[in-house]
Amino acid sequence: MEETQAEDERERENEPGSGILYIFGRQLKLCRERAGLDRSEFGGRVGYSASTIASFEQGRRIPPPKFIDQADDLLNAGGVLKAGKEGVARAQYPAFFRDAARLEADAVVLHVYANQVVPGLLQTDEYARAVFTMRRPLLAEEIIEQRVAARLARQEIFCRTPMPIVSFVIEESVLHRPLGDSTVMRGQLEQLLLRGDKRNVEIQVMPTVREEHAGLAGPFTLIETRDGRRIAYVEAYKDSRLYTERESVRELEEQYGLLRAAALSPRESLALTEKLLGET
Repeated sequence: MEETQAEDERERENEPGSGILYIFGRQLKLCRERAGLDRSEFGGRVGYSASTIASFEQGRRIPPPKFIDQADDLLNAGGVLKAGKEGVARAQYPAFFRDAARLEADAVVLHVYANQVVPGLLQTDEYARAVFTMRRPLLAEEIIEQRVAARLARQEIFCRTPMPIVSFVIEESVLHRPLGDSTVMRGQLEQLLLRGDKRNVEIQVMPTVREEHAGLAGPFTLIETRDGRRIAYVEAYKDSRLYTERESVRELEEQYGLLRAAALSPRESLALTEKLLGET
């Protein structure tokens, strides 16, 4: 999810001086000034430079949850800043992906088919940065850092209790595409081996030589929520959709079942990944 979408950086919520980040930044600045601290003094107490504090206050950079907690306590904000944590966290993602990110974070079952890049939930820091750096039109450096941090934050799903069931079908060609450089790809293959070794995670590779293929329409994700809802997320160039109607979701579930049946088994897939790692 989200990794193949061409992101429109004109999204108002993420532009400097507007939306959620702007409102939070104004609140932060008012609380700081009420406490009688300049940016250098405040930054020194919370472990950030004055320029970073300015970026937070101007809505140009997304403050992490730990900073928000520190700031609220230090500035005696009475919970005002902490109340904005959820909205700020959602602002990490481009608008088209926010609903999907919320559903993903609470899912009990996730199935992901990827045919262009390694799925975001499995990406390393370096691989994710390479993916975003290659986007066209070019993304600003600040946006790249925001997107990388947000992508890595999604991976907290693997540490959640109770553990969700997560499966992936990844095209073999993805594992041969050395995004970044050979060092980046080695790290990414190692990450796949580590994730695939978890009891609640299955990674399957779709061999390029397969003559029949059920996923030619592109990548998608299937989500099952705690209350039993089944939802599909599909994205393409400048478009993305969440499907909730049963017929559409069932069609993608059928496709995923066929993909899993045609792919290498999880054990065979890890063996192939280890072989490729040795060749990198």
